Amino acid sequence: MRHLEAAAGLIVAGLCLWAGTPEARAHCDTMEGPVVKDAQTALASRDLAPVLKWVKPEAETTLREAFRLTLAVRALGPEARDLADRSFLETLVRIHREGEGEPYTGIKPAGTKVDPALATADQALETGSVEALAGMLAAKVEGGLRARFARAAQARTHAGDSAELGRDYVAAYVEFLHYAERVHAAAESAHPGHGASSEADDHR
Repeated sequence: MRHLEAAAGLIVAGLCLWAGTPEARAHCDTMEGPVVKDAQTALASRDLAPVLKWVKPEAETTLREAFRLTLAVRALGPEARDLADRSFLETLVRIHREGEGEPYTGIKPAGTKVDPALATADQALETGSVEALAGMLAAKVEGGLRARFARAAQARTHAGDSAELGRDYVAAYVEFLHYAERVHAAAESAHPGHGASSEADDHR
């Protein structure tokens, strides 16, 4: 069972990050996300270094100029500082999202709901333990697999009774096989060193 949980955790990690709309799975465009947190650190220290990792090399010049202007405007007073900071955060997040190939739809406020897998993954890195994430993801993938198997197995027992019941079985069969196929594809791409750099660049 321990081996199943470990493998399932890696598998469903890929599925969770692939599923849903970009808006549903993103958390780098929220006020509580890692991009904004690093930006706030950069502004407080007047050092751009903490945020350079969030943009591609070709966007670095644009970001540096935005940061230079932000620091200049911040010196004009509290209201100017707030406006300058907001403009810099939006510029950074927009450039980061463009680098991911995703649309920029604004910075979401603190408290915005994000994918539990993403939140727990961040927590794992903060705490230095992946156990909670592995357990959560293992339960998700095992539950999905068992539910689809049960439906297909039940439908199979009546598949020969009529054309309608046969079609019900085929639909359940296809869903079960495609789920297993997606899980396997995610597992194949989840091993560190197999496209890891591009996955990190895409943040997905």
